[in-house]
Amino acid sequence: MSFGERPYWDMSNQDVINAIEQDYRLPPPMDCPAALHQLMLDCWQKDRNTRPRFAEIVNTLDKMIRNPASLKTVRGAASGLLPLLDRSIPDFTAFTSVEDWLSAVKMSQYRDNFLSAGFTSLQLVAQMTSEDLLRIGVTLAGHQKKILNSIQSMRVQMSQSPTSMA
Repeated sequence: MSFGERPYWDMSNQDVINAIEQDYRLPPPMDCPAALHQLMLDCWQKDRNTRPRFAEIVNTLDKMIRNPASLKTVRGAASGLLPLLDRSIPDFTAFTSVEDWLSAVKMSQYRDNFLSAGFTSLQLVAQMTSEDLLRIGVTLAGHQKKILNSIQSMRVQMSQSPTSMA
């Protein structure tokens, strides 16, 4: 589901432990069906007694396979439904430039790629697609995922406060 990338990106082991203890859960991977992400969240319950048993997981996956329509609904950060308590999402209204945003998501190495391709404002960045990322040279799947998840979160915040961003 994560294309072989580290799921917690640049977080240290201690940061991951702290985040999990504070109920942080990973957002859905790109194009992950909502039903499958819900199964992941169920498996990540803090209390092991509330987690589904192996037979329940197999049964749920079997139902998904037998009802492919259930896998067509994709839920991402853009839907406004963030996994539990996601403290890693920055306040995009605080950024004044694309450079600030890239720095906050630890992707500054792509600064020149964004700017030379004409993505010079957060409004333009918020409209980017995965194809745009490939076109400007973001080819690592994990970096694409991280940037796209951040863009989805940016869209949510922009829709809640459309005039507050540069």
